[in-house]
Amino acid sequence: MNESPITESSVADYITQTFPGVETTTNFGYTFFFYKSDHMLPFATMASSDNEYDRVSNLDRPGVFRLNIGVSRQTFQSLFGTAKVDVSQYDFTALDVIMPHPDYAPQHFICVLSPSQATFAQVRALLAEAYAIAERRNTRRHKKT
Repeated sequence: MNESPITESSVADYITQTFPGVETTTNFGYTFFFYKSDHMLPFATMASSDNEYDRVSNLDRPGVFRLNIGVSRQTFQSLFGTAKVDVSQYDFTALDVIMPHPDYAPQHFICVLSPSQATFAQVRALLAEAYAIAERRNTRRHKKT
């Protein structure tokens, strides 16, 4: 079976073409994915190179990128067995492994470096959850105004 590799651009295309109203911005080598104009908290981000604030994943390797996704507390706990994880126990340079985010695990962010097609099948459900959380947050915020 000849599966095409998952690339940073194919992930970005999947997110922007699958979820209505997604807006993106780039900064510090990251691509941020927001629900509509709610640019306060992205539901996902992607990084493809190291920077002065983030070198933990060795992203300067050719073709390597890290996808970060904000999931619910329940999903985070189901993935890692607890809502609070010791991030020092993870190898954040490992490819194709869903892990807690090295910095934003307390906010229930997960990450994966250069996912395979099989892993991306699981990631699609996590992205859908993150998008739904962002959509609900935006709806609540606009009901208050």
